[in-house]
Amino acid sequence: MIILPAIDLRHGKCVNLIQGHADEETIFSDYPVDVAKQWEQQGAEYLHLVDLDGAFQEPSQNLKIVKEIIDSISIPTQLGGGIRDIHQLNQVFEVGVSRAIIGTAALKNPDFLSFSGQEYGDQIAVGVDAEDGMVATEGWLDVSEKPALDFAVEIEKSGIKTIVYTDIKSDGMLKGPNLEATRTIINAVEIDVIASGGITFPDNITALRDIGASGAIIGRALYTGALSLSYVISAAIP
Repeated sequence: MIILPAIDLRHGKCVNLIQGHADEETIFSDYPVDVAKQWEQQGAEYLHLVDLDGAFQEPSQNLKIVKEIIDSISIPTQLGGGIRDIHQLNQVFEVGVSRAIIGTAALKNPDFLSFSGQEYGDQIAVGVDAEDGMVATEGWLDVSEKPALDFAVEIEKSGIKTIVYTDIKSDGMLKGPNLEATRTIINAVEIDVIASGGITFPDNITALRDIGASGAIIGRALYTGALSLSYVISAAIP
């Protein structure tokens, strides 16, 4: 299981939101590029980047910062947030992102999802962000009537090879992930499932590893010091 430190970008800064609420923001650094270098130096093999401005459909200059991050490190990155059409998808790959995460557009535009998978293959992941088992969209501002489990199965059928599953009510709460919901998604599909949301304690890592998660995205717990990156990387190894 691979560990992906998260760098959430809002207004050019490295931040963290509680359950995705924009008014519950903690700024961890004014210099996201330095944060990326720090995670690489501490052993990260992959970074998870989020353009929160894009996710909230606000004007975003974060792609410039994403490019600066990519140019400053040697490990791969994945980026989600606001990728809703082929033009935006192409822009993401032009700056050097290794894998793009499609969220809202994957649910609302199945043709775009299918095209993306056929055109870019393993470079595409789909974000399944769930609240009480239902898929949330538009930066988690809207909750659809689509069950996350059904959506995950549809994603696999489309040919996509990776799902990023986030339990919204766990995100940023520092209380541990929703293992039951995550296990349900993992057991429903044969493709990779990267878990996100609430990972806080050492045994969260081994629990996610043991239920078959291919990766774990960790944000707030790393920034607060609740978890050390070197420890969670070692704990992720069987």
